[in-house]
Amino acid sequence: MIAITPTLSLDDSEVSLDFIRSSGPGGQNVNKVATAVQLRFDLCNSPSLPAEVKERLVKLAGSRLTDEGILLIEAKRYRTQEQNRADALLRLTALIQKALQAPKKRRATKPSLASKTERIQSKKRRGEIKAGRKINNWE
Repeated sequence: MIAITPTLSLDDSEVSLDFIRSSGPGGQNVNKVATAVQLRFDLCNSPSLPAEVKERLVKLAGSRLTDEGILLIEAKRYRTQEQNRADALLRLTALIQKALQAPKKRRATKPSLASKTERIQSKKRRGEIKAGRKINNWE
């Protein structure tokens, strides 16, 4: 079980981890050992997540989401499989936790009378400056 919050967790069968060879530091070890982790999470068919969380997660995932609705996270920051595996799972949980937070509703507001008058005054001042630059004023 992968714990997201105290009340929400993902089953291990929902997440698949594939180990691939990564680029970057490590010398000859990079060519021999598959240390990078490719995490796959079937977002569309997940029974653990509510529908509204799935919708927000689709927007947050962006290019990490395939056409089939599978979330793909690659972790190759570290030199060991264990660290990359932990990093991939941590990034998945952080993404889901962010999707769990409902966005705040925007409340429409109007500019105050003081801010309106200040805006008009600054526009008038700017217009006077530009009017003072006219050629016929220089004669």
